[in-house]
Amino acid sequence: MTLNLEQIKEIIPHRDPFLLIDEVIELEPGVRAVALKHLTGEEYWFKGHFPQEPVQPGVLMVEMLAQTGAVCALCLPENKGRIAYFGGLDKVKFRNKVTPGCTLRLEVEIIKSRGPIGVGKGVATIVETGKKAVTAELTFALGDKPE
Repeated sequence: MTLNLEQIKEIIPHRDPFLLIDEVIELEPGVRAVALKHLTGEEYWFKGHFPQEPVQPGVLMVEMLAQTGAVCALCLPENKGRIAYFGGLDKVKFRNKVTPGCTLRLEVEIIKSRGPIGVGKGVATIVETGKKAVTAELTFALGDKPE
């Protein structure tokens, strides 16, 4: 299963300028998702991080992984309309520098789930080099559906 940007917006509440994934290229609802982020260099954060040497902020790559995991969890019918919140981060490692022009492959596998709490194992890989950029375990909590 694949999802375009409009289909992603039907699942997660993020919007520009904070919707940080472009497409979902693989999806097993509640199990695993793979998304892509194409970094053009026009993203607002490159202007200040850093003007002399633009580098993708690590925390935004973690957010990209979180949004990928949110698509995986929130595409389940019983989770429709909910929001996934960060519950914690563990084993986060920033492994390689990411620059404008790169595409990130963002893979998240749900490794634990109990009620509204879950953990996803995430890996962000630079498509052009095959090198890992970030690895992390992301704990999430699903909020109640709004009234």
